[in-house]
Amino acid sequence: MKHLLALLSSFLVLVSSVAAEQRPNVLFIAVDDLNHWIGHFGRNQQTKTPNIDRLAAMGVSFTNAQCAAPVCNPSRAALLSGKRPGTTGIYDNNNPFAEVLKPDVSLVMQFKNAGYDTLGTGKLWHGGLGWPEQWTTVKNESSIKGKVDDRSIGGIAFGPIVEGGDEAVSDTGIADFGISELGKTHEKPFFLTLGFHKPHMPWNVPQKYYDMHPLAEIQLPPTKEGDLSDIPPAGVKMAKPSGDHAAVLASGRWKEAVQAYLAAISYLDGQIGRVLDAYDKSPAKGSTLIVFWGDHGWHLGEKEHWRKFALWEEATRAPFIWVVPGVTKPGGICKSPVDFMSVYPTLCDLSALPKPAWLEGDNIKPLLADPAAAWTGVGVTTFGQNNHAVRTERWRYIRYADGGEELYDHSNDEYEWINLAAKPEHAALKAELAKHFPTTNVPAASSKGKKGDGEDATRANGKAKKNRKAKKAAAAAKELG
Repeated sequence: MKHLLALLSSFLVLVSSVAAEQRPNVLFIAVDDLNHWIGHFGRNQQTKTPNIDRLAAMGVSFTNAQCAAPVCNPSRAALLSGKRPGTTGIYDNNNPFAEVLKPDVSLVMQFKNAGYDTLGTGKLWHGGLGWPEQWTTVKNESSIKGKVDDRSIGGIAFGPIVEGGDEAVSDTGIADFGISELGKTHEKPFFLTLGFHKPHMPWNVPQKYYDMHPLAEIQLPPTKEGDLSDIPPAGVKMAKPSGDHAAVLASGRWKEAVQAYLAAISYLDGQIGRVLDAYDKSPAKGSTLIVFWGDHGWHLGEKEHWRKFALWEEATRAPFIWVVPGVTKPGGICKSPVDFMSVYPTLCDLSALPKPAWLEGDNIKPLLADPAAAWTGVGVTTFGQNNHAVRTERWRYIRYADGGEELYDHSNDEYEWINLAAKPEHAALKAELAKHFPTTNVPAASSKGKKGDGEDATRANGKAKKNRKAKKAAAAAKELG
């Protein structure tokens, strides 16, 4: 009997190994704070993204893709766990994902458990790659420090690197790792994650990228005077017009900030181009799918607001591109609304992995095969408990926890300047759209660290934990003494 069980076990391992070998490789490219200022979107004619546009031409680009949350930590936690912010209580950067979620829910862990080599570098989860047990190979980030001409305006941090080239930005090393791995012959299928930081602040990139966007030619994003006049108090509170925007206006240097953001995008695009060159030469090209996504959008003065942290189009819409051999066709553009909760279930389907029961997103494989296919899905974004936005092909409906509302008709108001929520003729529409709001909205997860943007909160949390450990060790030593 024991001999029979051993034979059966060996057979199952062999079957699993063969199945894994037949599964596609995954090139998983995450970018931080990249809004919809990419060339083929046409949203901003000043942006220069030939390589991201090249990637889009290879497969299907979703032009109405919405983040699960307009903040780094909750957006990534939702996408990578398959659980919406309202389910986990991870609403902001100060809600610790690692204390709420377990490694077993991670998208990366699903691939590792299925026999994949999981290879990672850069930022995937908030602050880095997340749990070590997800990975078979990790490349730590490094860069040569360059001299920066700091031109920051308060918290809007930027300035060209005037001594040092691309190697002075850590994303160059992230691309290097991807290039190296794509050039190898792998014995097992791989899940290769490249977590790029730019265009996250500080927008410190070499001067040559600033030169690509001459200051004299910079145009400000379209805005409307008094745009917040029809916005409910909860929305104005998110906008914080007396904060970053007031500081930028007072400086008289709004165009410089726009130039810096465009420069950071151009730098990122160059790194994406290097990775795509390696992909084209890779021995695994024909069996490797690509997923390219941004964690959320970014405001540069629209609605008197900067950064993310809001439920409007600029903060919630981000690039989303798929290249899937045998499924996607070149040059596909999908205008149907989707959100990034679709990543987990869709990758499970495409890779023949079991779909975990907890997933809350849609499988968008039908849209990958036919971008014009009939679709009833929407994009849903959450920022804070019970604050939600739903995006259809035509409408954006926002409802805040205190009942405040906004409704925008994108068929004739792409910049969301006219709030239609108070018009009685839209009552039935709002009721229909509200059916898509999440019904689970748990309280925010406990916060033990200092709230901050980007990696700041992670560093603060790490320092606090080290201090706590040091105090405990000192107390224990004193007790033993």
